[in-house]
Amino acid sequence: MRVAVAGSQGLIGSAVVSALRNAGHTVVRLVRREALSDDEFSWDPETFGVPEESLRDVDAVIGLGGVGVGDHRWTGRFKQELRDSRITPTEVLAEAVARAGVPTFISASASGFYGDTGDRAADESASAGEGFLAGLVTDWEQAATANAGDDARVVLLRTAPVLSRRGGLLSRLQPVFWLGLGGAIGDGTQYFSWISLPDEVRAIAFLLESTISGPVNLSAPGAVPFSEFASALGRAMHRPAVLKVPAFAARRVGGEMAEEMILFSQRVVPGVLTDNGFSFTHPQIDDALEYTRA
Repeated sequence: MRVAVAGSQGLIGSAVVSALRNAGHTVVRLVRREALSDDEFSWDPETFGVPEESLRDVDAVIGLGGVGVGDHRWTGRFKQELRDSRITPTEVLAEAVARAGVPTFISASASGFYGDTGDRAADESASAGEGFLAGLVTDWEQAATANAGDDARVVLLRTAPVLSRRGGLLSRLQPVFWLGLGGAIGDGTQYFSWISLPDEVRAIAFLLESTISGPVNLSAPGAVPFSEFASALGRAMHRPAVLKVPAFAARRVGGEMAEEMILFSQRVVPGVLTDNGFSFTHPQIDDALEYTRA
């Protein structure tokens, strides 16, 4: 297949490009700068959009861009940046898919769609929750589905926090745990959903070659209470994880971001993937954290 990838330089995108090429696919990269090689095309959603030639003979477009939701405290300005980095670029990519007649559009999304699920397991049939992230993801997905055309297969990647050796959530948590300051945040009973980077990449490749459409939860089946996640990370790093950060302290430091990303309970289950025979390499938290420390 010939696949165009936007957001190819990020944690997930760079791994996806490498995996697809290793599997024999031809990958062209849509980059937000001057194109520097034959496999790159420059695009800009705010000005000239997606060049027509970049999607010629392309079988699928994968859109993986967006400023990281955990990069900063959620000020009004940063929340607008989160929206601007997702919604308009997704609209422009989807419109280009429709114009070029590309049969498949795989668009990034997030498990934040479900809001606070409490103890309830949320599969893809669950409705949107409440909060900033739920509203953002709803609009983000609408940008993809409303603009890709009636003939395109649109897949929405509702990705949980990705566990990787080289970035993402663990790069923020590991320094704290190395100092022996790790532990539960809040009461620790809130569910934490996650996926390892290899499983994220394998799931995207699986969906690329499938006929699946609509929302797909990219989350391991082993969601755990946050206290169990903290204990597992401590074991993997051979560090204690006994401290507890009260919810009020987390809110004081992280504000709305801490509320929705850490204190909200997210028990997300990968119903579509498991129903269609996808097998996780790291189905449980200890498996995933052992991989990140290998």
